[in-house]
Amino acid sequence: MASNLPPVTRLNRAAQAVPPQAWFGVSAVFHYLGPSLAVLLFPAVGVLGVAWFRIAAAAMVFAPLTKPWRVFVSADGKTRWLLMGLGVCLAVMNTSFYLALERLPMSLVAAMEFVGTIAVALYGLRSGRNLLALVLAVAGVFILIDVKWASDPWGLFWAGLNALLFVGYIILGHKAAERGASDGVARLGAAMAIAFLILMPIGFGEAMGAFGAPFLVLAGIGIGVCSSVIPYVCDQLAMSRLPRASFALLLALLPATATIIALIVLAQVPTLRDVAGIALVMLGVAIHKPASRL
Repeated sequence: MASNLPPVTRLNRAAQAVPPQAWFGVSAVFHYLGPSLAVLLFPAVGVLGVAWFRIAAAAMVFAPLTKPWRVFVSADGKTRWLLMGLGVCLAVMNTSFYLALERLPMSLVAAMEFVGTIAVALYGLRSGRNLLALVLAVAGVFILIDVKWASDPWGLFWAGLNALLFVGYIILGHKAAERGASDGVARLGAAMAIAFLILMPIGFGEAMGAFGAPFLVLAGIGIGVCSSVIPYVCDQLAMSRLPRASFALLLALLPATATIIALIVLAQVPTLRDVAGIALVMLGVAIHKPASRL
C-alpha cells in the first residue's frame, strides 16, 4: 500500500528538525518587517510599484527553486483551483495591505486582520467562547480606529479587504501545506507566479520609474524577499506540522509584533489607548477556538 507520507526532502527535514513555533517566530518578524520597510519606499516608488516589486521579487526567487510551470501542469483540477485561488489572494491581499498602510498605522491594519479569522471560527464552531473572542477583538479594533482614523474610509476599506483576504490566506495556506512542507512551498511558488501575472499590468507602470535607480531596485527586491519569501516559506514549514488550532493560537502574537516593529522602523509610537486595543485583539485571538476543518 502506498504511503501517504510526504517525500523526504531538505524542506521536510528542516520542518522536522526545528520546532514549528520557531518557524512561526521568524515568520512573525518578517511578516511586518518587510511591510515596514516598504512604507519607507512608498514616496520614491509608489504604493502599487512597491507591491509589484514585492510579488515580482518573490516570484523571481521561487521560480528556479519550485518550477511553478511544472507544478501547475502536473497538478490535478482541484489543486489548480487551489493554486489560482491562492495566487489571486496573494496579489490582492498584498496590494490592499500596502494601500491601507499608506493611510493607517500598522498596528490598526494588523489588528483588523484577525477579526475575520475569529469570525470564521465562530461560523465554523458556534460557541460562547468564540463569541466572546469576537466581541473582544472587535472592541479592540474599535479602540484602535479612534475618531481620527474613522474619517479615512478608503484606508479602512483597504484594511478591511486585506483582513478578509488574510482569512483566505490562512485557509488556502493550510490546504497547500497538507502534504508536507516541500509540496507546500512548491505550491506557494506556483501561486506566487500567478500573483505576479495578475499584478504585472497594475503595478509595473509605477515600478518602471525606479528601474533607473539601482538602489531602489535592490530595495524593492529586498522587500519582496523579506515580505513574501521568508515569512511565507516559514509559514509553510510551521503549517505542515501545526494543527490549525495551534497555528491560530500563535497568531495572537502578531498584533504585538506589528506594533513593536512599527515602533522601531516607522517611529509609530502607540498610546495607552492603542496598547489597550491591541491587548483586547490579542486576547480574542488567544481564546478563540477554530473548527477542525474550515
